[in-house]
Amino acid sequence: MNNVVEHFDAIVIGSGHAGSEACLALARLNKKTLLTTLNLDSIAFLACNPSIGGTAKGQLAGEVDALGGEMGVNADKSLLQLRMLNSGKGPAVQSLRAQVDKVVYHNEMKHTLERQKNLDILQCEVAEILVEDGHVVGVKTSMGEVFSCSAVVVATGVYLNSKIIIGNFSKKTGPNGYEPSTKLTKSLINLGFEIRRFKTGTPARVDGKSIDYSKFEIQPGDALNFSFSALNKNAKNVLPCYLGYTSEAMHNLIRQNINKAPLYSGKIHGIGPRYCPSIEDKVMRFADKERHQLFLEPESAGTDEVYVQGISSSMPTQIQRKMYRLIPGFEQVKIMRFAYAIEYDCINATELKPSLESKRINGLFFAGQINGTSGYEEAAAQGIMAGINAARYLSNKPAVVLKRDEAYIGVLIDDLTTKDIVEPYRMMTSRAEYRLTLRQDNCDIRLTELGHKIGLVSAKRYKIFKKKLADIQSVYDQLKTMKNPKQLEKLFKEKNENLTKNGLTLKDVIKRNNITIYDVKTAFNLFNGIANNVLDYVNTEIKYEGYISKENEQIKKNQSMDDIILPELDYSTLAGLRLEARQKLNKFKPATLGQAKRIDGVSPSDISVLLVYLKVKGLI
Repeated sequence: MNNVVEHFDAIVIGSGHAGSEACLALARLNKKTLLTTLNLDSIAFLACNPSIGGTAKGQLAGEVDALGGEMGVNADKSLLQLRMLNSGKGPAVQSLRAQVDKVVYHNEMKHTLERQKNLDILQCEVAEILVEDGHVVGVKTSMGEVFSCSAVVVATGVYLNSKIIIGNFSKKTGPNGYEPSTKLTKSLINLGFEIRRFKTGTPARVDGKSIDYSKFEIQPGDALNFSFSALNKNAKNVLPCYLGYTSEAMHNLIRQNINKAPLYSGKIHGIGPRYCPSIEDKVMRFADKERHQLFLEPESAGTDEVYVQGISSSMPTQIQRKMYRLIPGFEQVKIMRFAYAIEYDCINATELKPSLESKRINGLFFAGQINGTSGYEEAAAQGIMAGINAARYLSNKPAVVLKRDEAYIGVLIDDLTTKDIVEPYRMMTSRAEYRLTLRQDNCDIRLTELGHKIGLVSAKRYKIFKKKLADIQSVYDQLKTMKNPKQLEKLFKEKNENLTKNGLTLKDVIKRNNITIYDVKTAFNLFNGIANNVLDYVNTEIKYEGYISKENEQIKKNQSMDDIILPELDYSTLAGLRLEARQKLNKFKPATLGQAKRIDGVSPSDISVLLVYLKVKGLI
């Protein structure tokens, strides 16, 4: 190539949550990395709700942290409030959610990137990905500068040909008025990628001084003794959130003006997320509901702007002003930023390997909303895996692919690369078949050792992890103690449990419905110096031991399929496969038999045919 400004090992395009994690992973794995961004002010920008985590998303953020990523660390630095969602339900569906200061979050992540060794940051627009003989060789900016490299991670978020829509008004722009990327889509098309058009939206931001908070229910943070990241302690709740509801008057206004909603007038062409509909869509789809929940969330401790979660919209501004004021407590509310929908380009992620590398172009990786997902946590999860695998590609090491039973990240990437995603993908606990194994409280137990082997987990983080393992073992050792009926009598009477005639180990005592590990701690003065998060983990493991055992049996049963590697095959030549299966298998090119089994349109009989073929060829 001519006129090369500088050579890097890897270049990351985009500085959102995917791009930030990808470039940090690459740089921390000793790869000379360039991060390109349309605007330095948009680094790790929280374009929608000012929060990290949520149902299943908390697990994703926890897994990123366990692998040595930055999202959880940064969430703790900018924390306004921390809550455990679904705390009244079983541990399989409990997830952490942090309300964060969006200004601090951006600043802290920007500082982290600026201080990172092996990482350069450049504000520019990448217009073209340069490829020679099926390999990435560099990028070209819109100003004509060329940077050579051997790996590229595309993490452009919602900025590819992005357009905001408010009523009949539309403008080619990214979130918050940031410039869009207008040239890279053409390059991707020229490289053979299928481009899709997706949509998401955001609610209005209102002036907190104009809200009558007396008509809302306060939502304080939980009194928690743990933080989002394993590296941090003593989370502090700074500001509350508030719960409120829409009104029938607001619904009627929306119904009367539904023809002005871009979603219904045909002005919006992109496909939106099914699980995060606009308020106008909620009103029309759920006509029998008299009201919908909404939450008031502070954008930052340094501003009066309030995010109105649950009321995303693309209605005209004059309608927005009226409908927001029909919310109880919003009678005098002042809108500071109008709600809008945003359309953007993304690729079909089935064109990627489970490593997030392109199937046709070596060294080209994709992460985040470019792959058809929605959410900061989904983006960060893909970002860290794309960064890890780009680094391993550069070092000629095998890719790291997390399985569905190992992490929500594994579920996410497997879904993206094996299923034809036709709408923005959002992670939910229901997508994980092993969610009791993939809990919020055991992210580090599951993944930190792997992160250490990869080289991303710092010495400090690993020391904390090893101490936790030692403390867990100490607790289990103390729970081996036998207690006779007389020693247990007082505790069992207090907890309304039937006393046995024989002695029990303390572990068996905890298995009783009404007794927890904390009851045992108090009754017998045990576990001195052991942190509550360790006790919580052991308590859950014991209480759900039978269910976890059954889940592990199911994992072992299915694991054999994922361990069978599929060679490069032309499935159209395999006799016995149904036509649909041949077409789907040739399209997706699954890496393992387990992945083939999960492709829509591939039946159990097709898997049997593949098994027979592999055995005949001596491949298994």
